[in-house]
Amino acid sequence: MKKRKKKKKVRIKFRVVLFFLFILGFIGLCVGGVINIPISNIYIKGNIYLTDQEVIEIAKIENYPSTFKNFSSQLEKRLEKSIYIKEAIVKKKWFTQVYIDIIENKPLFFNQSINQTVLLNKKTIDKKYNVPTLINYIPDVIYDEFIEELSKIDDDVLTKVSEIKYDPDEVDDSRFLLTMSDSNYVYINLDKFKNLNNYNDIVKQFDNKKGILYLNSGGYFEIAK
Repeated sequence: MKKRKKKKKVRIKFRVVLFFLFILGFIGLCVGGVINIPISNIYIKGNIYLTDQEVIEIAKIENYPSTFKNFSSQLEKRLEKSIYIKEAIVKKKWFTQVYIDIIENKPLFFNQSINQTVLLNKKTIDKKYNVPTLINYIPDVIYDEFIEELSKIDDDVLTKVSEIKYDPDEVDDSRFLLTMSDSNYVYINLDKFKNLNNYNDIVKQFDNKKGILYLNSGGYFEIAK
């Protein structure tokens, strides 16, 4: 009788082990299924020069991989490694919807002297964009501040600048001459560069007449004869 009781206990323990193994296996399958849930939607904003597809490829989510294997912080790091992206903020909604908000390291001007495009962070690339062309050399002591001031110009004004010429005179070593796409010219210096943001409002006052705007000294407009 004692031997039979021992066999019964062994059978009971074996069933308990099998039950727990089944539960663990089921949990494992569920966890595995959850971990492999793919990204369902990707929403992007803030990009002007980069296409949505380029942003997605930089983030390495073009194949809509597992959302749980691609944390928001990981995606931000991948994006910010790109020379074209200054800052990236990635958020998720409902776990599978990815929202990407970027600040581009936008192209500022094309430097004809080195045949490269200069970006917001002063790095250069070979690709050419629809940006102003700097047609001559700027001394190093002026160059860095020039980039800094140009970066503060509104996009709707910057797109109207066709050419930039460093054009110092006897009294002003930071003077520039800008050729505008509307056939006007603008003299400006580093101290007054921010005034260029008023360009659209200023030229409206002259009923589309063409001429030279002296933002470096008083802001008067000389109408072309």
